[in-house]
Amino acid sequence: MAAVVRRGFGRVTDALAERLGRACARVSTNLSIRDRHGDDESYHAAMPPDVVAYAACEREVVAVVRLCAEARVPLIPFGTGTSLEGHIQAPYGGVCLDLSEMAAILEVNEEDMDARVQAGVTRGALNAHLRHTGLSFPIDPGADASLGGMAACGASGTAAVRYGTMRENVLGATVVLADGSVMRTGGRARKSSAGYDLTRLLVGSEGTLGVITELQLRLHPLPAAASAAVCTFPTLADGACAVAALVHSGVALARCELLDASSIAAFNAYPKEAPDMQLAPTLFLEFAGVSDVAVAEDARIAHACCADEGGGDFQFATGADERRRLWAARHTLYYASLALRPGSRGIVTDAAVPLSRLAELMAQTAADVTAEAVVGPIFGHAGDGNFHVILPVLPADPPDYVARLRRINDRLIRRTLAAGGTCTGEHGVGAGKRSYMTLQHGDAAVGAMRAIKRALDPLNIMNPGKVMPDADGDGEGQAEKSAARAELNE
Repeated sequence: MAAVVRRGFGRVTDALAERLGRACARVSTNLSIRDRHGDDESYHAAMPPDVVAYAACEREVVAVVRLCAEARVPLIPFGTGTSLEGHIQAPYGGVCLDLSEMAAILEVNEEDMDARVQAGVTRGALNAHLRHTGLSFPIDPGADASLGGMAACGASGTAAVRYGTMRENVLGATVVLADGSVMRTGGRARKSSAGYDLTRLLVGSEGTLGVITELQLRLHPLPAAASAAVCTFPTLADGACAVAALVHSGVALARCELLDASSIAAFNAYPKEAPDMQLAPTLFLEFAGVSDVAVAEDARIAHACCADEGGGDFQFATGADERRRLWAARHTLYYASLALRPGSRGIVTDAAVPLSRLAELMAQTAADVTAEAVVGPIFGHAGDGNFHVILPVLPADPPDYVARLRRINDRLIRRTLAAGGTCTGEHGVGAGKRSYMTLQHGDAAVGAMRAIKRALDPLNIMNPGKVMPDADGDGEGQAEKSAARAELNE
């Protein structure tokens, strides 16, 4: 655990903690609770806050934010803590604001296919609530994350090839700004050209511009018919080429996931309900449409596309339970990858590239993992050009091994940016990718982001140490660097 570096921020005094306790549902200074709220699913070192405050309503969020602003104390919003880039670290101490008790589904408009929810509602809870409506919220990151956290990180998942990301599915938001004022953006209309798109600004802002308390979400009808299939390929590049052919064919893909042989090995070894797979690069596909006939025709065209790239026969999963087991197993792949090195945490890459460059980038990355002689399963949402390498790292790993992992991560990001891609397609920047922001966006764009940040958060209390590279050019920051080194090199 890293030592807290205050850098001009105030401290959570006993008096402030007492005022926080009067302002919200409850607070805790218990060390284990603080540790849990400063440690996400990533390899980044745990950095606990000074206190955890639990808000049960918007009024309590406002009160906590105002107290933090008054004392110039950092405030870090918290949903379920499942982020992968150190988003909930508290490098400067401060208050973690836990929104999990704000878990009400406020309104479902079946006719208009939208819903209004509090930020602490999880995607699983929303979809369980919608079970008998014929509607769903299809954005599905691997974890059952809170919808507020998903919006804050611009999350997506296996269904992004059909339904897009959180950016396309948040119609409006309510956010408490750094001075405690409440801003409502967007609405229920499916389009608007009235002024700046503040909703899109907030989605992906990672808690650095304000605390999201409510979301207006787009819902989607459940398809009348669906079918899933898996198909193996001689090489990972062959599978990626097949993905490009599938997308260009116009087939109505609902999911399109590509796993390398290492990922299949992890998949097979991990507890699951789905059957084991052949140890080869494999495409997981789902087709959805208005009828079984339409779905079968899409599957026929897809099989022809895959066969042209060396793909084998399709193995179908047509029943709802069979498909559910297949995709539930796919969603555990992050944890299955870590289980290849028991006790590890993951350095997770999140490249997204133009589809025409996917095969090249995935093949180069696979070669890099082999050359560095490390464990690194490769898989991703290939239908929209987004793929991951999971690089498990153990506390006892020697510095040379950790350096090899970091080289793979760095080279992949640089290749991705050179190909016109992004360093993060869905996980967000957090603490881990700050040093690449200027390389990706340029000085002028980062300067504009800084100006927005200063305008909305002049005291820099909202989740400091995330997204923006430090003004001195040290993208990770000294506190984050020392913590990562301490954890990985002990």
